[in-house]
Amino acid sequence: MELLDGLKLLFVFSASGFSWDLRSIRCSFSDVCECHFQPDPDGLGCDLAQNVFGQHLAQELLIKAVTDFVELAEPLKPLVLSFHGWTGTGKTYVTSLLVKHLYHDGSRSPYVHQFSPTLHFPHAERIEQYKDDLKRWIQGNLSICARSVFLFDEMDKMHPGLIDVIAPFLGPSWVVYGTNYKKAIFIFISNAGGEQINHVTLEFWRARKDREEMELQDLESAISKAVFDNPHNGFWQSQIIDEQLIDFIVPFLPLQRNHVKQCVRSELKQQGLPLQKDLVQFVLDSITYFPEEEKIFSSTGCKTVASRINIFL
Repeated sequence: MELLDGLKLLFVFSASGFSWDLRSIRCSFSDVCECHFQPDPDGLGCDLAQNVFGQHLAQELLIKAVTDFVELAEPLKPLVLSFHGWTGTGKTYVTSLLVKHLYHDGSRSPYVHQFSPTLHFPHAERIEQYKDDLKRWIQGNLSICARSVFLFDEMDKMHPGLIDVIAPFLGPSWVVYGTNYKKAIFIFISNAGGEQINHVTLEFWRARKDREEMELQDLESAISKAVFDNPHNGFWQSQIIDEQLIDFIVPFLPLQRNHVKQCVRSELKQQGLPLQKDLVQFVLDSITYFPEEEKIFSSTGCKTVASRINIFL
């Protein structure tokens, strides 16, 4: 999934430019090339239900969005999702489950491409070069495989203006020679909006409302304002926002103690370890909770559960 690995599949550079490999030619002139794309929405739903806790909105939105999209033989536009939430709430983990149920090789598929601003676009003074590179990389990968997935991590650290270069690939009217780019999936992942999601979730708790009653409209405007109006965010004054190219904003709620307990049990099961009550209690007690007065939500979600289990063992 690393960028350089993706480039090996993309280009064979020469003095006169680049040439496509045999696979891309086959993709361009044949309908049989679906890049080992094997969507399994039912399997995704089952995996989410068994291994993701406290995220009813994310589960519902993701299953609906993916199911509706993969059922279309000729989508009108790519599927564009934006994940938002506090650290440790499951954004990256849910993304890994999604690609697991889209490709035979899951996250190891050469058609899953991940970008990190701190790794791939670290220098603000090189933003114009990054724009050229990113546009070429996206178009090259789409020419090889229309069913590509592009993951943009840490959007809250992306240089403003950079991501706009891919806006044409997210809409309904761009042309990528030899492929139907509208079959692609783009996912933006960000901690931005997490504080606003936490605030709304806390107000639900204080009002003694079941968090399962929370709906997207309870959160969407707060997330949008926090993310899209922030001059330090990658979506600042973005064409992607102005043209409403994001199909779904997917909120990830802060996790309570009972959700962390479920994470511990799930992790023990995945590691083939027996359920030990004292181990579960150790992990729960070693995590910091907020706000200071009520101590309702885990400050790190389930992110450190595996490492805390190892400390106990």
